Amino acid sequence: MGRVHFGVSAFFVFCLLGLSANAKVFNIGSPPGSDITNALLKAFNEACQFPTKSTVLIPKGEYKLGEIVMMGPCKAPIRIALQGTVKADGNANGKEKWVAFRNIDGFKLNGGGVFDGEGNAAWRVNNCHKTFNCKKLPISIRFDFVTNAKIRGITSLDAKNFHINVIGAKNMTFEDVKIIAPAESPNTDGIHVGRSDGIKIINSFISTGDDCVSVGDGMKNLLVERVTCGPGHGISIGSLGRYSHEENVSGIKIINCTLQETDNGLRIKTWPSAACTTTASDIHFENILLKNVSNPILIDQEYCPWNQCNKQKPSTIKLANISFKKIRGTSGNKDAVKLLCSKGHPCQNVEVGDINIKYTGADGPATFQCSNVSPKLVGTQIPKACSSPVTKPPK
Repeated sequence: MGRVHFGVSAFFVFCLLGLSANAKVFNIGSPPGSDITNALLKAFNEACQFPTKSTVLIPKGEYKLGEIVMMGPCKAPIRIALQGTVKADGNANGKEKWVAFRNIDGFKLNGGGVFDGEGNAAWRVNNCHKTFNCKKLPISIRFDFVTNAKIRGITSLDAKNFHINVIGAKNMTFEDVKIIAPAESPNTDGIHVGRSDGIKIINSFISTGDDCVSVGDGMKNLLVERVTCGPGHGISIGSLGRYSHEENVSGIKIINCTLQETDNGLRIKTWPSAACTTTASDIHFENILLKNVSNPILIDQEYCPWNQCNKQKPSTIKLANISFKKIRGTSGNKDAVKLLCSKGHPCQNVEVGDINIKYTGADGPATFQCSNVSPKLVGTQIPKACSSPVTKPPK
């Protein structure tokens, strides 16, 4: 009976960990409380060179983790099973990253564990939300040129800077991800994506101090679905046009999402006097629930924080084929909808359908402002479309 009991127990453990029988498991072999930086890098490098599927296991417990880069290419698909909590150094150092995954194909990161960026001390000295000339702080998790990947069931807590940054990715899915930081934590974008093709962010919860999801230049084919956002600055395409040599953005779908108590809602922002001429097109927002969201719908082609640009020169970023459909709920101020497009390149083919945004403040009613755009109107619009004079957008 002992043999039978052991077999059942072993089978249960494998099922619990989600480890397939044909995957070699590399355990970090470090006790809770220890610094696992070297042990994790060693385990990853060994797993990366293994000829068949492999898993690097970080068991339950709390561990210290320093700056680390896990780099491929690997010989076979590789998985990081984070079951415990890894904690960053609490110092506000000037490094650009904490944990980075680079040049890996066939990658998985899951296990229900936590990346704790220990950002509290860094936020107190961070002034990057006030000026460009600031001390850089580390991004918690970077995915650089990672392809055919799935990130599932992890938590990013209290990042010093961005929680997750993705560049050069192809065919990558984030699912059941939690991102948590206080509303007052500066520059803590939840998931920032750019110069990638085929990213999905689904069934996730993002509550942070900056954009829940932010989209940089060169992004193609992004799906954000069933994401709850707030607090934070909402879901933003851009800002675009700050740098030269930026690439076009296309194929963005934000659907079936909830935004609650965010400073902005659904936003597209481009710089005036842009350093490049690019296009952002085929951007669609649909079936969005708003709960006390300030500036629920905003196209801002005069985005110029800290007045570090020339607003007299219109934005050269072209916006086309954009839709806002089935957007409903409540606004935190009277500016429910602002479509403020460039006078140099008016927005093309913008559709607004079945908008119902209510505002009950003393300075109401809600407004719907348009500039350099003639939207196609479908269904109902509450407030009435393009019926209010243009006021300055928020910074």
